[in-house]
Amino acid sequence: MPSGMGRTLRQIRHARGKSLAVVAGLAGISPSYLSRLESGERALDRRSLIVALANALEVAPSELTGEASRVPGELDEDRSLNDVRLALLSVSMNEPGGQVVPVEMLTARVADVLDAQRDCRYPVVGEALPSLIRDLHTTLDAGQDERAVLRLLTLTHVQGTQAWLMDVGASLDLGWQAATLAREAAERLEDDPISQAVSAFGTAFGLLGAGAFELAAKALASPEVGTATSEDQQVSGMLALTSSLVAAASGDQGGRTAALDQAAALADRTGEGNALWFGFGPSNVGVWRMSVALEMGENAEAARIATTVNPHALPSPTRRAAYWREYGRALAHLPRHQNDAVLMLRRAEQISPARIHRHPFMRSIIAELLARSRRDSVGRELRGMAYRAGLPV
Repeated sequence: MPSGMGRTLRQIRHARGKSLAVVAGLAGISPSYLSRLESGERALDRRSLIVALANALEVAPSELTGEASRVPGELDEDRSLNDVRLALLSVSMNEPGGQVVPVEMLTARVADVLDAQRDCRYPVVGEALPSLIRDLHTTLDAGQDERAVLRLLTLTHVQGTQAWLMDVGASLDLGWQAATLAREAAERLEDDPISQAVSAFGTAFGLLGAGAFELAAKALASPEVGTATSEDQQVSGMLALTSSLVAAASGDQGGRTAALDQAAALADRTGEGNALWFGFGPSNVGVWRMSVALEMGENAEAARIATTVNPHALPSPTRRAAYWREYGRALAHLPRHQNDAVLMLRRAEQISPARIHRHPFMRSIIAELLARSRRDSVGRELRGMAYRAGLPV
């Protein structure tokens, strides 16, 4: 039985009155492969392919990914989602409804939230975000410590609000609201390249999710951070890593390689770091190399890269969850590696359930594995994970 994005893909194709052959031809794949995508036998987990299929069906990419990304009421953080939405709406109406708070207290609260996000404590983040968003914007409106508050706003809306919304599977448009607020704050800090770079990172990810690869590349090219300090190097490295993913999604092999090489060279200089909660360093570069290879469809290469990365060296639970998730995703595409794939995904789920249950790529991977599962102990693990992700079992 098709589930998630495969079912959505089939429903939209039927609604458009287009045959497998027509859609497959427009997307540059074979009809048999499209049929397997629709049935869940193959995972739809590459941005470039999602965009190609969306273009063939004349819909937005979010039409394919949106349905699979939410399972209401299953995780604790769901209770906070509407409160975060209302806080963002209130801010957009210039009625934040918070309190004026000393910047020292706001700085401490932002650090607590971003630490919790880094540690995958999503219920804690969701509970704290609404009042933090309201108080930050209320304090800014009062004209108190304007530059410091603008920096906090930029950082919070990218590394806190937008990151949390992405991880809990909220709608793309809600995450884009957070990225837009960060960009508006950064634009008021004309001589602050670090804040502009943080904003560019969030903007690029919002655009990536919508399939706007050229706009994402343009956003990443704007900040001029430099490499004078370790913080500068780490932030520049994160922009380079994001550029590599955008290049991979665009099919730009040369751009992808150049950006990864730049990031690796910077990581050799910085070592393992965590400036602005990015977790940049050699180990994280390895995880991004995996993600970029997967985006290019190089599954065996992604699995090979995984063996060169020490997950214990990764600076945070969120990065370790990403490592096991991408390792499992790579193995799921390789013949005779299904059991190992399930075990890797289970490790990621134990660290961060939301990053498995809520990410459309991972739900698609689980659906594919489920279609090929055996009735053994690994199959039971897989069916349990599929159940927790809200997939039909």
